Amino acid sequence: MPKLKTKSSAKKRFKVTATGKLKREKAYRSHILTKKNRQRKRNLRQNDLVHPSDAQRIKKMLGLA
Repeated sequence: MPKLKTKSSAKKRFKVTATGKLKREKAYRSHILTKKNRQRKRNLRQNDLVHPSDAQRIKKMLGLA
């Protein structure tokens, strides 16, 4: 079988951790920030892990599955 191409959109949005989990950035932090309080914006800075139910699909997009 030929090699699968990696989806460029997924390549830009997800990183694989050393244990094989997927890391992602949180949404809602690009604009309209005046109505969001400091604590909320600070919490949005933290990276998060992809939910296990979505992980398999994203790994396939990255060519890891």
